[in-house]
Amino acid sequence: MHTDVLVIGGGNAALCAALMAAEAGARVTLLEAAPREWRGGNSMHTRNLRCMHDAPQDVLVDAYPEEEYWQDLLKVTGGITNEHLARLTIRASSHCRDWMRKHGVRFQPPLSGTLHVARTNAFFMGGGKALVNAYYRSAEQLGVQIRYESRVDRIELDQGRFVAATVTTPQGVERLTAKACVMACGGFESNREWLREAWGQREDGEWPAENFLIRGTRFNQGTLLKHLLDEHQADRIGDPTQAHMVAIDARAPLYDGGICTRLDCVSLGVVLNKHGQRFYDEGEDFWPKRYAIWGRLVALQPGQIGYTIIDSKSIGRFMPPVFPGIQADTLPELAQRLGLPVDTFMQTLNDFNAACREGSFDHTILDDCHTEGVTPAKTHWARPIDTGPFYGYALRPGVTFTYLGLKTDDTAAVRFQDVPSPNLFVAGEMMAGNVLGKGYTAGVGMSIGTAFGRIAGTNAARAALAQEARHANA
Repeated sequence: MHTDVLVIGGGNAALCAALMAAEAGARVTLLEAAPREWRGGNSMHTRNLRCMHDAPQDVLVDAYPEEEYWQDLLKVTGGITNEHLARLTIRASSHCRDWMRKHGVRFQPPLSGTLHVARTNAFFMGGGKALVNAYYRSAEQLGVQIRYESRVDRIELDQGRFVAATVTTPQGVERLTAKACVMACGGFESNREWLREAWGQREDGEWPAENFLIRGTRFNQGTLLKHLLDEHQADRIGDPTQAHMVAIDARAPLYDGGICTRLDCVSLGVVLNKHGQRFYDEGEDFWPKRYAIWGRLVALQPGQIGYTIIDSKSIGRFMPPVFPGIQADTLPELAQRLGLPVDTFMQTLNDFNAACREGSFDHTILDDCHTEGVTPAKTHWARPIDTGPFYGYALRPGVTFTYLGLKTDDTAAVRFQDVPSPNLFVAGEMMAGNVLGKGYTAGVGMSIGTAFGRIAGTNAARAALAQEARHANA
């Protein structure tokens, strides 16, 4: 089988690429590894897009200019980012929504309790599932051939030029050729063996990755990524242990728990390890800029488990989680119910409560409620945990997507020994490490996928149609 542009993947970045290539006049085939009912990769679990804007826009209030967006990204990544590609992503986020609307995506203001993002993030009406469904409908109307349960583990290259993909389906294995290809089939977050290898074994004998949960799709195994890195020596970027990793409810399922398993009360209370000790500043910054570091923080604790503790003053101030918290009338009873050492637990809570210097509590700003004389400090939103009933939630690391990927440039081309491929492109999680060396801020993954999906699709169509023109003139 032959096509102009082959898109490997079925989430936001892949769909943006397929739509742009089809709009440019190319014949497009999209291969989604999942069955139809599970299509969309991690995109079906998303909610919003972080958007640059210089003035209020429909669902976005005030302004969120380029420089502020860049400084936010610079801060959460600790400077481990490609500024040119980051600013490209930021600028693209300012003008992509009209195109998204054209393909059926609708936006709505954020619900209350959604991480203080009314100014920075545009929410999808119906969530990521509605966005994915809208894109698939539009792709079908544009004539994109969509094939489900079609996994690609290998591709053929000729001196950096894409030739063909080996596709495995329930009917067997076939070879599919194309004039150009876009790879947008995710990281390796669902590959538990690779996670185990990347994180290794601790000195105490623990294998941290064995206690990780996967927030999204089970189909992002990273097989094609590994093939490109190991067998084709594609240029790589990123640390295999860095990821969008969130502290989620320990009762969440192994795969596809999605956003509802996240616990957004961390900044309102304290977080303890299994020994009953605090280990990081829970009030370091606004939750949208810090929620995606807590999975890694918990992963570095003994047993890869943590416990967030709040009192009744915090109820109603965060998005309700899918599972109810463990409740107790007293703190010693809560420690017992959570299986934590009561004496250490109470020492930690008593020290924290005594260290609180209450000012004017306001969870919507970096307020002046902080601790003094306790380590680690809590720099904002520090209030004594003293009003029953009390609540506790066990936390596990929840991996969303990994940052190890393929190095690229502003054309979205895959690079081999720093030479760009003329017809092989990459988008989404497979290249997000170019922008995200570590850390995360809410909605930026969709900004990266949308920007580079559209670039990759445009350039793949250009490469395919140019090849066709050369053959016609030969």
